[in-house]
Amino acid sequence: MGHMSGPILIRGSVSIPEAELMWRFSRSSGPGGQHVNTSDSQVELRFDLANTESLPPVWKERALERLASRLTGGVLSVRASEHRSQWRNRETAAARLSSLLAEATAPPPKARRATRVPRGINERRLQHKKHRAETKRGRTGKDWG
Repeated sequence: MGHMSGPILIRGSVSIPEAELMWRFSRSSGPGGQHVNTSDSQVELRFDLANTESLPPVWKERALERLASRLTGGVLSVRASEHRSQWRNRETAAARLSSLLAEATAPPPKARRATRVPRGINERRLQHKKHRAETKRGRTGKDWG
């Protein structure tokens, strides 16, 4: 398992230290070529979400709940293999992990407050409807010889 330089920033001042990240490299699948069979360019980045101390408890709870289907034993795993270079795949995997965790730890949206439609808007809509109906009624062609 290798290491990437520096922590991964989630949101605000919260970041995951490099020590909590587990990297694994393997050969990318897909059609062969002169380069692809000799280099370990596929990257798998694993983060133990269940046992981390770097996230605030509220964020950790939210993330565990929202990412439950993606976790294997409390560990979140992200893969990247679309680039030929291992370094770019590492950057891609780190960005994916960061955005996944940022989305999963975001506060829930504010509840929508129900409001009434103003009477003026409703009246204008009905007036427009009547006007359209009149226009269409004039297209019947009864009066055309």
